[in-house]
Parts: sequence; C-alpha cells; structure tokens
Amino acid sequence: MRHLVLLLLISTPVQAASVIPNFTNGTVTSETTSRTEITEIINQVEYSNSNSYTVTGTNISFSGNPVPGANYAITVPGQAFQFSETLMTPGIASETSIQRTTIIDSNTTSISVFTQ
Repeated sequence: MRHLVLLLLISTPVQAASVIPNFTNGTVTSETTSRTEITEIINQVEYSNSNSYTVTGTNISFSGNPVPGANYAITVPGQAFQFSETLMTPGIASETSIQRTTIIDSNTTSISVFTQ
C-alpha cells in the first residue's frame, strides 16, 4: 500500500485528447418491400316470390290476353318476325358468382444524408 501511494505522488499529470470524428458526410439507405393479396368471393342469389309473364315481338298477333299457352300468330306471313315469351315462377331468379384477386405491391426507398 505504501508503494502505491508513493507511485501516485510521483506520477505526472495526464491530459485527455479531444475526439474528432474522421468522417465528413454519410448516407443511410433503407428499402421496404411489401405485397398484399386480397381475394374476394361474392355470391349473390336473387329470388322471385311471384309469377312473371312477358311477351315481346314484332309482326305477331294474338286474340285475348297474353297468357301462357295463348295462340300467337304471324300477322303478315312471309315477313320478318320476332317473338319472345318468358314465364318466371317463384324461386331463384338469378345467381351471380364473382371471384377477384387484388395484388398490391409497395416499394419504399428512404435515403438520409448527413454532413458534419
């Protein structure tokens, strides 16, 4: 212990040197990439709760009311004609099914520049 005290008394003072960074500028680059995939499935069913009867056409004639089973005839034989008859009863009127996929790709680049 005596030697330690003696050593401390004889030593010379030390001074700290200042620290100076050895760079003058720099950059940091960061990249982020993401992918989002969304799949949607849409099923739609439309129902009818009553009867529906539709008749359309040209150059067609009939007697009485347009009802299913009525006698329809061509008005001017030999001429062009069109005829459409639709009877819808209660139940499923239509079904629609849609499946779609949406893909979103995202890329982000960030650059930080610093100087001293």
